[in-house]
Amino acid sequence: MTSSQTFSTNEKILDSASSNATSNKVQLIYAGGTFGSYGRPLAALPADTFLPLLMDKITQNITTNIEVLENSCVKDSSQLSPADFSHFFQLILNRYAQGYRHFVLITGTDTLSYLGSFLAEAFAGSDVSLALTASMRPLFDANDIHNYSIDPHSDAWGNLSEAIGLAAHGESGVVVTFAGESWPAQTVQKIHSHDLMAFTGHTRAGYPANSYVKSLPVGRRKNWIEDTEAKLSDIMAHSQNVIIPTVYCVPNSGEWLSTQLTALLDLPPTGVILMGFGAGNIPYSEQLENTLDKLYQHGHIVVCTTQCPYGGVSEAYAAGSWQYQHHVLSAGRLTVPAVYARLLWLHLAFDTPARRRQRWSYSVGKH
Repeated sequence: MTSSQTFSTNEKILDSASSNATSNKVQLIYAGGTFGSYGRPLAALPADTFLPLLMDKITQNITTNIEVLENSCVKDSSQLSPADFSHFFQLILNRYAQGYRHFVLITGTDTLSYLGSFLAEAFAGSDVSLALTASMRPLFDANDIHNYSIDPHSDAWGNLSEAIGLAAHGESGVVVTFAGESWPAQTVQKIHSHDLMAFTGHTRAGYPANSYVKSLPVGRRKNWIEDTEAKLSDIMAHSQNVIIPTVYCVPNSGEWLSTQLTALLDLPPTGVILMGFGAGNIPYSEQLENTLDKLYQHGHIVVCTTQCPYGGVSEAYAAGSWQYQHHVLSAGRLTVPAVYARLLWLHLAFDTPARRRQRWSYSVGKH
């Protein structure tokens, strides 16, 4: 599809959405990544250079019903931390509290699925409309230096156009859009390191995708905002030092796995991701049983997921089911980014291991 064809398509998307959209302008957040890189060798353009160029293209070819939401966190997405995730949550929350609900977030592909899943957790119960996107190739043609023309071979413009169309339409929820498709954010995972069709997801998402409210009454919206703002300072403070350890199983002994997990007893209570084989099978040993019990007593939440990209975990196999007798929780069909995001959000938003564990069981039970 040519750039002019893309422009025409998205004009139609936005025109059809305008009758149902609120008077709020789409809030565009630029967070860095390949999308805004330029030149030879490729390097990220400064936001104050890139954003005026980008907005000029958008207002000329897609919509004028958009404005930049100023953001101080612009970096390669591989460098994002829990504190950065919380920064984006606060940024969007503050604007949402001012009456805006249509958002587009441009970031990098490395942690796109993690950030999207986290924001899906954080905004569950609201009516925010947030579309995240990124690109595998820069927006501007590096062979056309100083003219800043859109690269016709890049996926950036198409991804952005689709994201703006989705946000303008205003359907509640957090979605990721990429390569002409869109999915609930917490179902998305990166499956290719350099192909333009780098992501996949699915639409059969449970909590929190089904917890967004299509039409949120003013009173309930106000209550949601007030309740969330009340715990915001704790969320921001805790995000400065939280760690979600991940242990990847390879064919080592159960004793070796136990040794790795025992080291986590020195950390404050947190979530731990255990990436098992197949349907969630892990090496067995008595020592590992005892270690899992100690982790639970210490306040850690250990969640077992799988190294397989599809299918999730199952308790049907004896090689994996034994761990659930020692307080390990099943990830079900959640992706690794979604497991990470849920554990991170539970740690930031709930103050005791018991409340976090209870909330995990509730949310995965609805999945």
